[in-house]
Amino acid sequence: MIRVDTKQRIQYLVNLINQANQDYHVKDQPTLSDQAYDRYVNELIDLETRYPEYRLPDSPTQKIGGKVLEGFQKVQHTVPMMSLSNVFNVEELMLFDERIQKQVGPVAYVSELKIDGLAISLVYEAGLFKRAATRGNGSVGEDVTENVKTIKSLPLKLSQPMDIEVRGEVFMPHKSFNRLNQERLEKNEPLFANPRNAAAGTIRQLDSRIVEKRQLDLFVYMIVDAKRHVSTQIQALALLSELGFPVNQHYHLNTTLDQLKTQIASYDELRKKLPFDTDGCVIKVNDFNAYETIGYTAKSPKWATAYKFQAEQVETKLIDILFQVGRTGVITPVAELEPAFVSGTQVSRATLHNEDYIKDKDIRINDYVMIHKAGEIIPEVLEVVLTKRTDQVPFKMIETCPVCHSELIRKKDEADYYCTNIDCPGKNVGGLIHFSSRVAMDIDTLGEKVVELLHDLGYLNSIPDLYRLHLVRDELTILPGFGPKKVDNLLNAIEASKKQSLDKLLFGLGIKHVGQKTAKSLVKHYQSLDSIQKATVEELVAISDIGEMIAHSIVSYFSNPQNQKLMDELKALGLNTTQEQTQTIVHPFNGKTFVLTGKLTDFSRDQAALIIEKLGGKVSSSVSSATDYLLAGEDAGSKLKKARDLGIALMDENTFKGHINGHH
Repeated sequence: MIRVDTKQRIQYLVNLINQANQDYHVKDQPTLSDQAYDRYVNELIDLETRYPEYRLPDSPTQKIGGKVLEGFQKVQHTVPMMSLSNVFNVEELMLFDERIQKQVGPVAYVSELKIDGLAISLVYEAGLFKRAATRGNGSVGEDVTENVKTIKSLPLKLSQPMDIEVRGEVFMPHKSFNRLNQERLEKNEPLFANPRNAAAGTIRQLDSRIVEKRQLDLFVYMIVDAKRHVSTQIQALALLSELGFPVNQHYHLNTTLDQLKTQIASYDELRKKLPFDTDGCVIKVNDFNAYETIGYTAKSPKWATAYKFQAEQVETKLIDILFQVGRTGVITPVAELEPAFVSGTQVSRATLHNEDYIKDKDIRINDYVMIHKAGEIIPEVLEVVLTKRTDQVPFKMIETCPVCHSELIRKKDEADYYCTNIDCPGKNVGGLIHFSSRVAMDIDTLGEKVVELLHDLGYLNSIPDLYRLHLVRDELTILPGFGPKKVDNLLNAIEASKKQSLDKLLFGLGIKHVGQKTAKSLVKHYQSLDSIQKATVEELVAISDIGEMIAHSIVSYFSNPQNQKLMDELKALGLNTTQEQTQTIVHPFNGKTFVLTGKLTDFSRDQAALIIEKLGGKVSSSVSSATDYLLAGEDAGSKLKKARDLGIALMDENTFKGHINGHH
């Protein structure tokens, strides 16, 4: 029988350690030495292991992590997690204040630091922590309870046994971020671009042990349905602290607009000394009774806004001015810089917009310049450090295209120069999109918009550039809609595409008149790219499915010196340029021509076509007397009628699956 004092000892240790966590992580007033803390935690773990029936729901051992999830469950927010509008200067702040005063008269504002992390919702029942959920789309988030439990500053039990939902920000302190990246560097793993991305990637780990090791932190700033408890934001923050939540103490009540301006200026200086990232301050009307009158937009409350600080400015040297060709032919100058860290990431290039921008700022090669991230995202040159200028030569705009060397023109009343060559490879974004597409090299996550963005920013001007993107990984993670995980997925997909079959590479090159069918015919007769490059028109027309026009197009393409150079680059980059000779397949589909129509249940049409071709069959796009089978799914249309009229054999999906069973 368990002695009563064992249960009491567990309760004592839980209270002692929880209070120590509160003192250290929330109040910043440690009351136990590290050695004593570790000794008590180890004792508690030992007792809970031997007597699990006495483990308490608010035991600090839950913060150690240990659960591995298969995925995250969706959570419907009872009250939507709205975003905030932004103001970027004093003038916009004054307009915000004017709108408020027109509706409710003079008000007091609470200013709070805007922590650069990710929003989180926390639910407590009878004072015990029950659930944590991400913002998601504002209405539906993901259950990240097990991961949030590992945050040392999170109270598992409140000082009062109340039901309450609160909102806060999970973030990664600089100390944790630096340690994490140092560990990844030693393991030769990709580094996180900044603490926010690191925190976002960490909170969605399926293994809570990983989350615990990375040591996230938390600030809570809002009570859902706060009017049940208090009447002002200042009172809400005080109540949150009283309940045991970590509340950032850099908040102030401002009774005048001048006080608010002064406070914002002090925050701007303070942020440079903080052990975590902040990109502005949140301004809220203090009196909750005014909220309904002031109202809401579809996305954000009108009684609050975020004042965004001016982006960090860093000095570096401008090594060169390069030029890129946009998809419409516009020529954009780009600054090549000595690498510099700006707002947490390394920057080695920045936009210079156009000729007028460079001349207005008198930017020259070898100048020292101030750079920042426009909108905290795109690197941009702000100004020249004239005190460091020596004998730099004034900028002169180029006169010919940097890719095809055609003449450039500048249209009347426009700032941009354009390449006049409609076939300029530099603006062939469509070719890059085609090369990356699912039917060609199948580079997952590299869609049309991503190609256009990377092209416009100068990262992607040719096919070989795709296979060099890994060299600028850190820069890609700061682009709009990107982050370490997305960039790594993209780079992994690009690397995997090197193993694609030779026919897909040929089709992806965009050779005029060479479609998927022709590409497959080519690799059946030539087992390497080298052999295809050497093929003559006479040899090519001897292949069925390849006529004289296609043959001339292939020979013309591979005779072009620029295309020959491209082939050499692709080989050097490690792309697959050979095709193994396949053995003749003994299967009913061998030598048969199929046409696909309608919607299949278990396959896409592309998947079904690939299976047919692997089994020796051919796939055609139109029904004719040469068609052997029509594979018809649901909602088959005119092709089904034509096949019946011609007496073509029909095959449904079940019959198709029966034929391919064990062969794909």
